[in-house]
Amino acid sequence: MIAFDDVASTRIDLQPDHSRVIARLFVPGREDVGPGDSRAAPVIDRILQLPESEVEAAMVDVERRFAGRHADLDQLFSDHAAMVISRIDENVTLSSARQLLLGAAFTHEYSIEGAALCNPSAVLHPVQRGDGSVAFVVSVRGIGEGHRSSIGFRTGSLTAEGDIVIDPPGPFPRTGTAGPGLHHRSVFHLKLAEMDDDRENAAHVLDPLSARFDDDELERRISSLVADEATRRQPSTTIANLRDLAAASYRTSFAPASDVSERVLWPHVAAERHGMEDARFVRFVHDSGGVTYYGTYTAFDGTNIAQHLLETTDFRTFDVSPMAGQAAAGKGLALFPRKIQGRYAALSRSDRESNAIAFSSDVRCWEESTSLQVPTRAWEILQLGNCGSPIETEAGWLVLTHGVGAMRTYSIGAILLHLDEPERVLATTELPLIGPGTEHRDGYVPNVVYSCGGFAHHDTLVLPYGIGDQAISFTTLSITGLIQSMRFEP
Repeated sequence: MIAFDDVASTRIDLQPDHSRVIARLFVPGREDVGPGDSRAAPVIDRILQLPESEVEAAMVDVERRFAGRHADLDQLFSDHAAMVISRIDENVTLSSARQLLLGAAFTHEYSIEGAALCNPSAVLHPVQRGDGSVAFVVSVRGIGEGHRSSIGFRTGSLTAEGDIVIDPPGPFPRTGTAGPGLHHRSVFHLKLAEMDDDRENAAHVLDPLSARFDDDELERRISSLVADEATRRQPSTTIANLRDLAAASYRTSFAPASDVSERVLWPHVAAERHGMEDARFVRFVHDSGGVTYYGTYTAFDGTNIAQHLLETTDFRTFDVSPMAGQAAAGKGLALFPRKIQGRYAALSRSDRESNAIAFSSDVRCWEESTSLQVPTRAWEILQLGNCGSPIETEAGWLVLTHGVGAMRTYSIGAILLHLDEPERVLATTELPLIGPGTEHRDGYVPNVVYSCGGFAHHDTLVLPYGIGDQAISFTTLSITGLIQSMRFEP
C-alpha cells in the first residue's frame, strides 16, 4: 500500500536468490548441537585410505559440479586443506588431487539469501559514470540458514529520465580477507566504564596510547600491567576485558577485480557471529570536503546486540569497530551526513520505542540522547524508529521513520528537523507514506515495510525498502511534495 499521492512505485522486485552462495570452512561435528568433539580426525583418515583413482574421480566430479559457482575454487580448497593438514603425519605425502579433496571435504556452500533479502540502504556511488545518470550502491541484508545475516551490495542508477535501473549482480559472491584492525582509545574507556572497569588498571594501559592503536601496541601496554600486577587489584579482569574489546575490531578487504555486488561482509568476530543486521550507510562529507562512507549495523551474537561501525571510501576495504555509549545501545543508530555546529549527530532509538537525537565529538561514542518523537498515532503506537540517515533539504533535515501499529504492522512515515537545531521537530506526516497493503503484506515476517535509508538527487528521493523481511522494492517521490504534505508544528 502506497498512501502518499506523489510516491511512484518502480515495480522493481528484488527477490532472494538461492543460487548466490559463498564457500565456507566446514568442520564435521562442529555443526552439531550439544557436547562432542569435531569429527575431523576420522574424516581425514578415510580420505587418506582412498585409492588414488577414486580421489581423482571424486575431484573431477567436484570440479564439474562446483567450478561454475565460485571463483578460484582450487585456491579455496587449498586454503581449507592447510587449516587441517596439521592433523596429518608430516611424513605422509599428499598428491595434488588428494590435498584438494581434503579441502573440499572441509568446505560447504552457504546460501547468503537462502531465507530472505531485505532492509536496504542506498547511497551515491563513489564513482559516477558521467553519462547523465546517477550511480548508487545499495546495501542489503541477506538472511540464510540459521537466520544468520550478512551484508551484501547491489548497484544501480537513476537515469536522466528519472527511472531506476538495478544492475545484474556479479556471478561470484565472496567474503573478504579479514585481518587486524585499529582500536580507538575513547571507545575502550567508554566500554570499560559500562563494565565498571575504567579505573587505575585501564588508565595504566590506555592513557599512554595514541587515540588509535593496534594490537601490538595494546599487548605491550598489557605486558607492562602484568609486570606490575603484584601492586594492583584484579588486573586479570581488566586484561580480559581489553582483549575482548580488541577482538571486536578488524579490517576486511576484497580483490580489486571483484564487483561491488559480489562482496559479502560476513560475520567475523564473536560479537557478530550470529549476524550483521540492518546496515545504515551514509555518505559523510567532512569539513575538509573529503568523503567517507559510514555504515552502522547491529552485531548479534545469538543473545546480545551491539552497534558496530563500518568505514570505507571505496566499498572494497572496510574498517570495522564497536560503538559505545547509552545512545548507541540497541538497534537503529543512523548518522547525519555531516557535522552540525562542529559535532557529529545521530538518530538513536536506545529506549527501543521512540526517536531521539544524539551529539558527539567522536563518531564512535554516543553517551546521551534527547527525545525527538514518541508514539502518538495508531499506526505507530507500538514503537517508532528511523529509516536511515537524515537527508538534507533547504527546508530542514528530512528523516524517514518507521512506525509499528496493531498486528505488528510496520509503515513508513517522515519527520522534518531544523537544519541548525536538529533537536527541533518542524513537521511530521500524519499518515504513513508506505504501508504493507495486499501486495506487500506476506513474507518471512508478514506486515512489514522497512528501509535503512535512501538518498536525494535534486528534488527526487530514491527510497529502497524491504517487504515482509523477504524482498526489496524501490520507490521515488518528490521531496518538495512530501514536505508540503506534512503537518508543521505551531
